[in-house]
Amino acid sequence: MNLLVLCPHFEPDVAPTGAVMTRIAHELIGRGHRLHIVTALPWYQRHAIEPGWEGRLVRTETTEWGRISRVNPFPTDKRNIPARAVAFGGFTALATAIGTVTPIHPDGVLAMSPPLTLGPAGAMVGRLRRVPVVFNIQDVFPDVAIELGLFTGTRAIAMARWLERRSYRASDAVTVLSEDLADNVRTKIARGLAPARAARQRAKVRVIPNFVDTVHIAPSPPENDYRRQHGLTGRRVVMYAGNVGLSQSLDLVLGAARALRESHPDVVFVINGGGAARPELEREAANLPNLRFIDMAPIEALPEVLAAADVHLVPLRTGLARSSVPSKMYSILAAGRPILASVDEGTEVARTVEQAGAGLAVPPDDPDAFLAALLRLLDDDAARRRMGEAARAFVVGWASPAAVAGAYEDLFAELIDRRRSARRGGATGSGR
Repeated sequence: MNLLVLCPHFEPDVAPTGAVMTRIAHELIGRGHRLHIVTALPWYQRHAIEPGWEGRLVRTETTEWGRISRVNPFPTDKRNIPARAVAFGGFTALATAIGTVTPIHPDGVLAMSPPLTLGPAGAMVGRLRRVPVVFNIQDVFPDVAIELGLFTGTRAIAMARWLERRSYRASDAVTVLSEDLADNVRTKIARGLAPARAARQRAKVRVIPNFVDTVHIAPSPPENDYRRQHGLTGRRVVMYAGNVGLSQSLDLVLGAARALRESHPDVVFVINGGGAARPELEREAANLPNLRFIDMAPIEALPEVLAAADVHLVPLRTGLARSSVPSKMYSILAAGRPILASVDEGTEVARTVEQAGAGLAVPPDDPDAFLAALLRLLDDDAARRRMGEAARAFVVGWASPAAVAGAYEDLFAELIDRRRSARRGGATGSGR
C-alpha cells in the first residue's frame, strides 16, 4: 500500500506529534508499505528553522521506502493567531501542491491536525487522486484556542468551526486519541444533519491512541547523566517535560516551588522544554533557586530525561483536557514514574492516571489541591514506587507502536476495500 502522509513535524524535528508520526510511519514501512511524507522543515524547538535547513522553500529527499518533502512552515509567534493562520495557510498550500503531484501514486492519505488546515489539504488530494483520507486529530481545534482566550471574535470562531466541520465531513475517517475527543468530534460532525446522514458521519470517528515505545522508553535508575549534567544528583526531582506553552498551568509549578523552598530543601523543580510561555515564566521564577529551566534534550535522550524525575507533572488549564491528550503522558507511564495530573475530572488523562494507579489527579488550576497532592507523593517513597510499577504495566499492555500501526493499516484496508466495492457496485448498476 502506498500512503501520502501530511503532517506538521517529522524526524529530525523534536515535536511530540512529530515523534508520534515518525514512529507510526516506520512501523508501516516495516510492514512493507511505501510512504511519501510531506512535512515542515525542522523548526519546533526554537520556533525558527533549524541551522542547516534554511535557504530553500522545499527540500525533497528520496529514501529506500519512498520520499520526504519538507516545506517552509513560516514560523511565527504562537500567540499571534492571525500571523499563525497566514503561516499555516502558506505551509498548507505548499504541502497540498506537493501532495497532488507526488510520483508515489497513493492508495490513501493520512493528514494530521493541528494545523486544522491539513484536513482540507488531505481532502483535496484525496479527491484528486480518488483515494480515501484519514484525518488524525491530536488536539481538537479551535476548542483549545477558544479555551485559552486566543480566539475571541465571533466571526473568527464561526469560521474556524465551519472549517472544522467541513474537514471532518470531507474525510473518510477521523481518528482521535480518546473517547472524550471522540464524543466531541461526533457531536460536531453530526450537527445540523438529517438523522441518517448524521449517523453515517458519527460512524467515521475512530479511537486510535498514540503509541509509546516501551522498548526505547523503559524504567531505569534516576541517578543518571541527565541529573549529573544539570546538578540534580541526590535531589528529589519534580519535573514538567514538554512544550512550555499557553495550554499548561505552569504557574502551579512556580507556586509549589515557592511553597516548598524552605520546608523541602532537597526538592528541585525542573521545567524541561521550550515554548512561547517560557520567557515570562523565567522572569517570574528569577528568585526561585529550587526551580530550573532546562532546554529540550535530543529525542534519543528522552528515556534518561524521564527517568531523572521522581514525580512528573501534567498540568492543563481548565477545559483543555477535554480537547487534548498530551502524548507525553504515555511516555511517562512507560518510564515507570508516577504522574501528578492537574486536569478536568472525568477526562481521559484523569481516568488513565486513576485507572492505572499511576499517580494522582486533581482539579485544574487549583494551587491548594495541587500542592497537597504533590506533598502526598513526595512524602511516600513506597507509594511512588507502586505507582511507577503500575504505570509501566498498564502502558505495556495497551499502546505498543505495532498495535497502533496495525490499527491504521486495518483502517486504510477497510476504507480502500469499501471504495473498491462501491466502484464495482456502481459499474454493475450502470451496466443494467
